Amino acid sequence: MAAELVEAMNMVKSFRVSDLQTLLASMGRSKSGLKQDLVGRALRLVQTEYSPELLKNVRQLYETRFPKASSWLAARRPESVPVNYPALNSSPRGTAQGTDYLNGIPKPAPPPVAEVKLVPLPFYHNLETLLPPTELIAQNSEKLQESQCVFELTPSQVEQIRNSSELRPGMKSVQVVLRICYTDSIGVQEDQYPPNIAVKVNQSYCHVPGYYPSNKPGVEPRRPCRPVNITPWLHLSTVTNRVTITWGNFGNRYSVAVYLVRVFTSGELFNQLKHCSVESPERCRERIQDKLRFDPESEIATTGLRVSLICPLVKMRLGVPCRVLTCAHLQCFDAVFFLQMNEKKPTWTCPVCDKPAPFELLTIDGLLSEILKETPEDVEEIEYLTDGSWRPIRDDKEKERERENSCTPDCPVVDICVPEANGHSPAHSGTNQTGKSGSGGASAGTGGTSAGSGGGAVVDLTLDDSSEEEGGGGAEDSEDTDDSQDSPAPKRGRYDYDKDLVTAY
Repeated sequence: MAAELVEAMNMVKSFRVSDLQTLLASMGRSKSGLKQDLVGRALRLVQTEYSPELLKNVRQLYETRFPKASSWLAARRPESVPVNYPALNSSPRGTAQGTDYLNGIPKPAPPPVAEVKLVPLPFYHNLETLLPPTELIAQNSEKLQESQCVFELTPSQVEQIRNSSELRPGMKSVQVVLRICYTDSIGVQEDQYPPNIAVKVNQSYCHVPGYYPSNKPGVEPRRPCRPVNITPWLHLSTVTNRVTITWGNFGNRYSVAVYLVRVFTSGELFNQLKHCSVESPERCRERIQDKLRFDPESEIATTGLRVSLICPLVKMRLGVPCRVLTCAHLQCFDAVFFLQMNEKKPTWTCPVCDKPAPFELLTIDGLLSEILKETPEDVEEIEYLTDGSWRPIRDDKEKERERENSCTPDCPVVDICVPEANGHSPAHSGTNQTGKSGSGGASAGTGGTSAGSGGGAVVDLTLDDSSEEEGGGGAEDSEDTDDSQDSPAPKRGRYDYDKDLVTAY
């Protein structure tokens, strides 16, 4: 009987608030007060009024919470270690607190729901579960809630942590992490932090990842929801560790879990990818031929597919071409940069088509790996052909540059500015347009000028009638002389600057 009493007391210590209220109400006790008051009242009830009926009620409530391993959990936990799950529950609450009974008779317990499952993370390998996913339950109507959970580390787990390698100074590769997600038993759940979250481990607050700033206008900052490493604040011994979670109660339901994990680096994941997920060149060629196979129902025939050798992530030449098996495109991205990016900011999204790119679906393209080795560094694009072969695509600028260097002019170059023998540049071709063609010709003849090598005549267009008079002018000159017998005629056509010669052809 003493063993059953101890077992019942251990069960009561693991009850949630609603369980304690149901137990106390069924025995006619007050159900009001804080969690600590309810636990103490229920323990005194078990010690003072122990009976088979009370033991049956305790076991029913306990099996509702732990339906599969109630006896194992009770036997595993030592009597001296208080097991306390304040406000933690793994099943959804169908009614509000204090309504789980009717006229002092407990209602039938709801059937247990499936356990919440968290999505596996490539950089975290679960070694052991220290606390299964259990729901955070609000204690009152306040927006800011506080929940606690406790767990103990076994000596073997402590040794695993202490003897593990260091990822960087002060950070072990074997860690105890806290994960929080939405309470939903349908499918696997991704990590999701509640608003106003704060985590305190053994009276010390630990670091929770902050928000990423957004460069896009109108887009709110996003918080990277990743596991919280609580190892530095734990007692690496068999002493009980207490975790206090402060969270905002704004309608959503959340569950919390604690795991012992092995943390991988991007380099270790890359080694796994190289050894376990490489698509052979033959399989890649078959994939290309399938995409380029002629479809009689299609109006457009595709004869080739172009693939860039530049990584869309870092705009550099691909080192290890990688893609997702479920993506329809043949374009690859660099595996090393992709893993390093997700190690810092886990998104696991294909940079080509923005579809999910989980680690287990990544593969290295064996054919493109061979092409990268065979092509020079200046080739940035290739084209796959229908038979599975490929050809390099030259850059358009480079083609134009080579065309300019190789082409010669279609017609010879004519220099229209050949200087004449007198040192002056030739004017445009044409005939003398002066009105006095006869006198111009006479002037050309009497002026003593000679035709150049091109056959043109040199005409002094600055000569006027007075100059012609000096050089033995014609009839017109004599008429001017007769009219100006009384006073000497002014000399016309004389300018301050030097005369120039214009060559006419």
